[in-house]
Amino acid sequence: MLNNLIANQWTPSAAPGSTPVFNPSRGIEIARCPVGAAPDVDAAVRAAQAALPEWSNTPPGDRARILFKYKALLEENYHQIALLICREHGKTLIEAQGDLRRGIDVVDLACGIPSLLMGQKLGQVARNIDGEAERFPVGVCAGITPYNFPAMIPLWMFPVALACGNTFLFKPSPKVPLTAARLVELFVAAGLPPGVLNLVHGGVDTVHAILDHPGIAVVSFVGSTVVAREVYRRGTANGKRVQAAGGAKNFMIVMPDADMDLAADAILSSSFGCSGQRCMAGSVAVVAGPAAEPITERLRSLAAEMSIGATDEGAPVGMGPLIDSIALDRVQRYLSLGDQQNVKMLVDGRRHTTPSQGFYVGPSIVSGVAADSGLLQDEVFGPVLTLLREDDLDAAIACANKSPYGNGAVIYTRSGGAARKFARNVNCGMIGVNIGVPAPMALFPFSGWNESFFGDLHVQGNEGIQFYTKTKVTLTRWS
Repeated sequence: MLNNLIANQWTPSAAPGSTPVFNPSRGIEIARCPVGAAPDVDAAVRAAQAALPEWSNTPPGDRARILFKYKALLEENYHQIALLICREHGKTLIEAQGDLRRGIDVVDLACGIPSLLMGQKLGQVARNIDGEAERFPVGVCAGITPYNFPAMIPLWMFPVALACGNTFLFKPSPKVPLTAARLVELFVAAGLPPGVLNLVHGGVDTVHAILDHPGIAVVSFVGSTVVAREVYRRGTANGKRVQAAGGAKNFMIVMPDADMDLAADAILSSSFGCSGQRCMAGSVAVVAGPAAEPITERLRSLAAEMSIGATDEGAPVGMGPLIDSIALDRVQRYLSLGDQQNVKMLVDGRRHTTPSQGFYVGPSIVSGVAADSGLLQDEVFGPVLTLLREDDLDAAIACANKSPYGNGAVIYTRSGGAARKFARNVNCGMIGVNIGVPAPMALFPFSGWNESFFGDLHVQGNEGIQFYTKTKVTLTRWS
């Protein structure tokens, strides 16, 4: 049974129940995670409140030195953490390494906090009056993270929040708690004082306790759109600052002049990388005009050749399992929906078999999907790619803009004019031009729009710094 970390001490949960943690490659249980309870959250908040005065007054340079030590420990344990992600999530080794690397990039950003927190000053804003704006910590912050990126998404949150002088309560997904525990353990080893970072396991009850607790000022959340909307509503109703990232349906436009080999490889990686379990996965490819036949044949051939299998020991396979049987059932239901709607199955992942027992479905490519089908409207969150055909770029953009989501969109073309038109007119926050997954690096915000994000300030970049700080303006007159 996993424990919580409260004030740098591993502590059993107050709740008696637990849920299983699986090795998705084998379909076997490897740990138990507490269901969590409000007393766990309260204990973590009290520890964070006790640590806040001293930590918030610690010079930013001293906080940065602990972050530098933390980064060094993450690098030293890089391979071990990546294998842990493979074991409890099912990512391939390359995907797990990428997950952790993108998280370390955010730690890099947080290490520069003395510069990032610098304020503004203007003398003589009025006669004999000087003005100054300075950033301050917000207080006790909380992060609620999903299962699909066990390292990157938590590292979006607490390194930046702590660098800004806040204290933090981290609630990871109960499906991937082992990586979370290791990330926190290493931060404590880097010299983090007791109570600055606390880990609380749990499910829905723990989330509700976080959203309702009066001692928490800020909540950062990543998950499905349905839950993100409710987290934002409930958190803000309780007076909290909230950023809540939701789901997506990301469109990829293939123009007739595209490099078809580049486009096919990038679409394959985008759609089936991480077994399709990411909010930046390309799930709809819109082929403009005569591009249809060459790109379709390439995608069909590449998907059929993908190697699929166990990833828990870092085996070099092309795609691993889904996270659990619930995810597997969901993907299979969508493929069955295609059967009922007479959708054309260009590649049917249900026909794929693996030698090990686990939560596997192969890559699937479907066409002939109706506009109102769940295959086109919903976030399947699995390795399912829908192919559509439109006459030209304008029609392809209009098709993409019908989606209520707004995370990412990509165009494959050799035309600068087409790329510029697409980037300016498609209705989403992250754009790729001949790029498979347009997820921004740590210096830029992860800027989902529409039903993909609820809030005003995104994670990463300058918006992340703004989210975890508040501004105080001082006007001074000396005679």
